[in-house]
Amino acid sequence: MADRLTQLQDAVNSLADQFCNAIGVLQQCAPPASFNNIQTAINKDQPANPTEEYAQLFAALIARTAKDVDVLIDSLPSEESTAALQAASLRQLEEENHDAAARLEEVVYRGDMLLEKIQSALADIAQSQLRTRNGAPPPALPGRILTRTIICLFLHFKTLFLPFFKP
Repeated sequence: MADRLTQLQDAVNSLADQFCNAIGVLQQCAPPASFNNIQTAINKDQPANPTEEYAQLFAALIARTAKDVDVLIDSLPSEESTAALQAASLRQLEEENHDAAARLEEVVYRGDMLLEKIQSALADIAQSQLRTRNGAPPPALPGRILTRTIICLFLHFKTLFLPFFKP
């Protein structure tokens, strides 16, 4: 991605292109002016030109590009911004970045622990189903407790990762 100055230069160049194209197309489509009531057969046979549509199209393009130029200019650093202010801003951003990284590491660690619990519960369920199919005695952990464990694990998973899925 280009820096803001390059984007601004590209937008100004685009604006100049649109002005040139608009003038050229409007000149090409403009009805000819009459000179001392001289009419030619070519002028009579020409259909009406849609100059109004072209004018609206180019006006919209030029207005949108001018707005983009204004937005890019507003996004440039102000003259009041000194090196010290920019350095302080960068330090603050770095601190926020470190805080966010620490929170992310904590969430990942808790997610890994929760994943291990879920995998363990799923392994217990699979073993319980295999024993039941083979006619073995029921496992030491009753089904209701196992179901409650799975529900609790799901709720922990949901509360752990739900904040990351909100817009």
